[in-house]
Amino acid sequence: MARVTNSDTLPHVDSRYELGMLASQRVRDLNGGAEAVVEKGRDKLTVVALREIASGKLNVADVRHEFIQSYKDAPAAIDEDTSLEITSEDPMLREIDAELENSLMDDANEEEVAEEDDTPDSSEDKE
Repeated sequence: MARVTNSDTLPHVDSRYELGMLASQRVRDLNGGAEAVVEKGRDKLTVVALREIASGKLNVADVRHEFIQSYKDAPAAIDEDTSLEITSEDPMLREIDAELENSLMDDANEEEVAEEDDTPDSSEDKE
């Protein structure tokens, strides 16, 4: 196939939207080292993925399953003990880190003061 069009691929997928999702998943697979089921030639991986889908040689159900699973994998939770401290010896990075920390602390202190100002004073209630 010299050129791949949407009409070439639509018999193998449900919609153009799904075609985009499946082609992007297949490109990730090819980048990860998967063997192409059609000749690559000098084509970019996006073209190869579309040619694979259009050829009917690619198991679209497997690619669909991989795509769904890639979004189901939950990211690892960050422990509360994890430190974001910069361990670099670069003085510029340390200075930036200190400024950021001071800015965050100032913001937190301003919020506390604002909350204290919003709470009614118990002495006013007694009058």
